[in-house]
Formats: sequence, C-alpha cells, structure tokens
Amino acid sequence: MVNKVLIANRGEIAVRIIRACRELGITTVAVYSEADRNALHVRYADEAYFIGPSPARDSYLRMDKIFDAARRSGADAIHPGYGFLAEREAFAAGCAEHKITFIGPRPSAIAAMGDKLVARATVANAGVPVVPGTEGEGSLRDEEIINVAPQIGFPLLIKATAGGGGKGMREVRSAEELPGLVQSARREAEAAFGDGSVYLEKLVEGARHIEIQALADTQGNVIHLGERECSLQRRHQKLLEEAPSPLVGEDQDLRNRMGEVACKAAAAVNYVNAGTIEFLVDKDRRFYFLEMNTRLQVEHPITEQVTGVDIVKEQIRIARGRKLHIAQDDVKLTGHAIECRINAEDPYNNYLPSTGRITHALLPTGPGVRVDTGVFPGFEISPYYDSLISKLICWGETRGEAILRMRRALEEYRILGVKTNIPFHQTLMDSHRFIAGNFDTRFVEERFSMQEADEGKEEHPEIAAIMATLVAHRQSQLAAQIVQRGKRDASNWKWVGRWERMHR
Repeated sequence: MVNKVLIANRGEIAVRIIRACRELGITTVAVYSEADRNALHVRYADEAYFIGPSPARDSYLRMDKIFDAARRSGADAIHPGYGFLAEREAFAAGCAEHKITFIGPRPSAIAAMGDKLVARATVANAGVPVVPGTEGEGSLRDEEIINVAPQIGFPLLIKATAGGGGKGMREVRSAEELPGLVQSARREAEAAFGDGSVYLEKLVEGARHIEIQALADTQGNVIHLGERECSLQRRHQKLLEEAPSPLVGEDQDLRNRMGEVACKAAAAVNYVNAGTIEFLVDKDRRFYFLEMNTRLQVEHPITEQVTGVDIVKEQIRIARGRKLHIAQDDVKLTGHAIECRINAEDPYNNYLPSTGRITHALLPTGPGVRVDTGVFPGFEISPYYDSLISKLICWGETRGEAILRMRRALEEYRILGVKTNIPFHQTLMDSHRFIAGNFDTRFVEERFSMQEADEGKEEHPEIAAIMATLVAHRQSQLAAQIVQRGKRDASNWKWVGRWERMHR
C-alpha cells in the first residue's frame, strides 16, 4: 500500500503531486533546499524536511538525503516528479533497497530507456524505426564520436544519454566545430544529470516533434492516451505543447500506428507506470523513435484535459499494484488543449533568465483555463533551478476556441517583479503560421521574431510617461507619510490590562 508519499522534487510539479495525493487521502512529505524554505510545496505538504544548500547537486540530487528524509518521515513511497532524480536507475533501485515504493518504472526499464543509446538499440531490435545515429551501447570517447560523425553525416545533434529537456544537447553543422561542442555538451550533461556521456543523432530538418503518452500496469496492460505536439521549441527546450497534434489532426490511422509503436517500445522493456515515447515526423509523415522519457512529462496536463484521465493519480494506482481503470478502446480525445510554459525570462533580450522577488501575481481564471504553478507574491525566483514559473493550460471544443481562450488568459495573467515570456506567447498566438498549424521544430529560432512582430504596432510614449510620473508621485507621498510614535510605547489594551492586574 501507498499511505505516505515523499515528493523528491520542487516547484509546480511537487504541488501538482501533493494535490493528487490529497484527493486520494494520502499523507504527503516535501523536501526543500535553502532557497525553497518558503516554497509553495513546503506549505502544502503535511510534513517538510530540509535537505541542504540551494544548488541541486547539494540537495535535490542527493539520494542519501532523500532517503534519510523518507526514513525520518516514515514515508512508504517516493514520487520523483520530472527532472532531478526521476530518470536515475540507481535512485529507483535504492527505493527498492530501502523497501520504499518508487512511483515510476522499474530500475531495469529506466536503465534500458533512460540511457538513450541503450533505448535506441532496444527499440531497434523490437522493430521500431529510429533516427540514424550512433549505434551500440556504452559510453563513447571523444575520439570515437569525432570519427563516426562523418559516417552519419552533418548536420548532427549531440545528445546526453542520461536525460532530456534540451540539457547536454548541441547542434553541429561541420566537423570543425564538433570537438568544442562535444566538450560543452558533456559539461552541461554532467551538471544536469551527473553523467557526461553523449551520443550523436542525425538532425532531421523540417521535422515535427510528436510524443505519445503511455500507461502500463503490473498486469501487463499497456495503453496510450494519444499524442502531443511539441514542435515549438527554442534551444531544444519546449515552449508550447498541444493535444492533439494539428499535424495528425483527423488522421486516425497515423495516430493508431504511432500509438501501437509506442506501446510496442514500452512492452519491449516490460515498462510499468507512466512514460512518454517521443517521435520525429518528417515532411512525408514518416515517424522515427527519438527517445523515451521514463517519467511524468512537464506537459502531461494537456493530455489530461482532452482524455479526462488524471495521470498522476493513475501513477499512484499503478504503484499500488492496481489494474489500469481504462482500456485502449475507452480512450477518447475530446476537444483541444494548449499549454504555454510561463518562464522567468526576457523575450526582448535574447530570453535571458530573470531572477528576483515576485511582487504581484494575478492568475487567469474562467471556463477551460487551468494554471499549474508553484509561486506566489513574495516568492523569490532564484538562479539555482529551472526558470519555469507556471504552466497555463487552456481547453476548447476546437483548436480555434483553445487559441482564443489562451489569448484571453494571457491578457489576464499579471506577474510583477520579474520579466516573463508572456509577451512571447501572446505574439505566438497571433502568428498566422501557428494558427494554421504550419510549423516545425525550427520555427521559433528561424522564422519567428518578437521584434518583427512588434513592427507597425502603435506606441504611446506620452501615456507611459504619465503613468511613470503618477507612480513616482504616489511613492513619494507614501515616503512622506511618517507617523510619529505616541508618547506611550504600548497600546490602550495593554494599559487597561496592566491597570486591571494592579487593582486585583
């Protein structure tokens, strides 16, 4: 049984898991670093344990501290969320050694699919098409990578074997820049995942990035919950996701074939729990296995919105040994959902990260609007972690309605204290290519510009000057209103209390 869950994560995903556990009547335990002492997930959990300094390598990536917190709290299960230790085989195996239920796949499945090279070999042996790239298993030396690159052909992608999310990934256009980029990718992968191993993969140009959400229970049942469109990226980091994909659309045959291949890939490693199989789809609608994420995805809410399946609750039920409560024939995609990742970054200054204290936050609400967040007014956005502030999800009966609803929600969203990429998403919602569904993984970097989108817009500098003057005047008034302390240093209530005590 799972009665007390420790969430080995932070931010919005920790809050999301805590809420699911609370609805299931499960006690929750949070862990936090120095930077997260006042974080929302710490406030929401039933118990919270300090695990170290702010850098992730000294706190959220320390398995020994996580297990110590589980021992002290008496937690009988751990949910890793995404990132940090979620795809570490040693962490899942350590849970088994400590007799703690790991809410995720078996260590063997993480080893097979978490290591991207092993995953490619595994699914290729199962007959699943893969993107051309480095073949075989094991860590490759720099010399081996440099020698094999011309055989695969440029352009190439250097990718980390131990993780995803764009970390440890570099694009290579020529042999001359390969050595330096390999070293750079290794350093970033080591910092993010504790493993600097990388491999090469052919860059499929003009491709769409589409992923399939899979669920598998301990009784051998494997189903998929349809696809998600994840092509809108910058520096290999997803910015916006949709479900279903506008490329797949009404092509149920393509959806079924991709779903069947995804289930086949999961079954090849005896996969259990929630996982995502990612594909690249070329211009001719041929799809290739890209990788499998053996964890909950950031963008899982859009699948929940169109299927009605609570994926986090389903993870917990599977971890309890229960059978999937839904069969493949019962999965129906209803409407359309879009997710915008709201990040603390400046879209007008090369998307530089923005840190500081959030002074004001007004979240959008209304029909079909959902916000998953872990911040609040007064929360400090630190440089130690991902810049994600929240996920804004909008559902509509059609894609057009979802876009209109997202426009309205973005207009309502107010965050002060740090810069955000809300203007980027607002501009994207007005892009003709986005509205038409005519984009690929290079669209944002090569065919989208905030500056060009702003050209022709009417500006009113005089209104801005008036507003700035009014704000400055208001602040000066507040500074001038200094209230002098009274002669007595205590309130009348205290004086009455003292008088009563003296006359007893």
